[in-house]
Amino acid sequence: MRGAENRRGIYNAFPQLPNITPRRMLSGGNLVVAEALLDYNGPQYETVFIFEFRDGRIAKETAYWSEAFEAPEWRAQWVEKA
Repeated sequence: MRGAENRRGIYNAFPQLPNITPRRMLSGGNLVVAEALLDYNGPQYETVFIFEFRDGRIAKETAYWSEAFEAPEWRAQWVEKA
């Protein structure tokens, strides 16, 4: 989507906005990276947001998300549960 008006339009049209649990935020210069859990009262998504700022405002937002899943048995001994 392009532009704040379009972003607001999409969020206003959502049937149900998720509960957001922030996990971690890193920033430097005009870049902010945030990790969060999005919970739609059922499906949950691990999410990464990348915000690029210009003149104190968000100039670009990029988001990646994946439905949460258990580690496969072959690698479960090396991972931690979030």
